[in-house]
Amino acid sequence: MPQDLKGILRLIDELRRKLHNESEGKLLTDPEVVEASEELNRVLNKYYGLLKEKEEKG
Repeated sequence: MPQDLKGILRLIDELRRKLHNESEGKLLTDPEVVEASEELNRVLNKYYGLLKEKEEKG
């Protein structure tokens, strides 16, 4: 996983597209959709953690 904000934003965009593609024609509880959603959530949490660190450093 990238450690810089730009890299993480690119990954977030990629994972959003993946989630959209995975969810087409499937239930939101489909295991592939859930997995894609969880992966996106992990990266979003990392992104917000880095933003918080950056704010705290000033």
